[in-house]
Amino acid sequence: MASLSSMGSASAAAAPPAERLAARPHVILLASPGAGHLIPLAELARRLVELHGFAATIVTFTNFSAPELLACLPASVATVALPAVQMDDLPKNGGVLVELTRRSLPNIRALVRSISNSTSTAPLAALVADFMCSTALPIAAELGVPGYLFVPSNLAHVALTRYVIEINEGVAPGEYRDLAVPLELPGGVSLRHADLPDGYRSKHEGYVQTVEWSRCHCLGDGVLVNTFYEMEPATVEAFKQLASVGCGVPMLAWPLYAEQRMNALLLEQNLGMALRVPPSREDGRCLVTRHEIAKAVKELMEGDQKVRRRAEDLQKAAARAWLPEGPSRRALEEVAVKWKAALGTAK
Repeated sequence: MASLSSMGSASAAAAPPAERLAARPHVILLASPGAGHLIPLAELARRLVELHGFAATIVTFTNFSAPELLACLPASVATVALPAVQMDDLPKNGGVLVELTRRSLPNIRALVRSISNSTSTAPLAALVADFMCSTALPIAAELGVPGYLFVPSNLAHVALTRYVIEINEGVAPGEYRDLAVPLELPGGVSLRHADLPDGYRSKHEGYVQTVEWSRCHCLGDGVLVNTFYEMEPATVEAFKQLASVGCGVPMLAWPLYAEQRMNALLLEQNLGMALRVPPSREDGRCLVTRHEIAKAVKELMEGDQKVRRRAEDLQKAAARAWLPEGPSRRALEEVAVKWKAALGTAK
């Protein structure tokens, strides 16, 4: 695996324009800890390198990034770890990932500037930040390069975040409005209180932080969402006016934390490719016994084949999305052309 050091030391001196424009345009991707964040971001980096001729560096956090996940990154993608920051003084129920990014901002800024100013690396084309790292987006504006948000979950999560921002517009400083229950999102997605991610629940300790963090999502130039049309057709259409899907297997949805409850609802009710076990209590907390798991697995494997057929249909749709003329392939190409055009390197 390539590392940042293999690109040469950073220098404040700018390279001659012709030399920098001849190099492969460089994209920096800021990863949030966790396999569900790092793996899709790594896949995005790989496609930018192999399909669109970019150089790519994934930036991770020393405190939380698992070595085994980094070892699985493609060799064509460079990685660099940020220096560790103090995290043992967080208040109870503090948002660890958001606070980790906030405390790392000086290091992120220094790293991005060093890559941007380096004479031995390609010109910086864009900064892509995982949605949990949205507070880093202003760094892109400081350097005059596009800053994009990457959402590894789905478009419904973007709709939820947008709703949180909209209902809190114009409120007095320090005041926040409660979310409607049930919450109706664009595309016909209806969320009960128990389906909401923890930080989005109005009475949760992290709700205030979620509102402030969500506002940072508006600081970028665009949003890249890990989805495709057949996964969320109604939500996609509303905006115009996942790994297991790619494997084509039905799923047993057992949500535990974060946005998993919302994802479970989408997989079961909107997509019809999962069985949920068990239904959550209104507070989202309940003990799941081995008998309930066994019953759900048996139903999934031996019962109605509708869920399995739906999973297979979505697998084929996901594959079509990445064919040369597929919508996901074309969408990423449009972004790549836009980034290159800003540097004068579009082909």
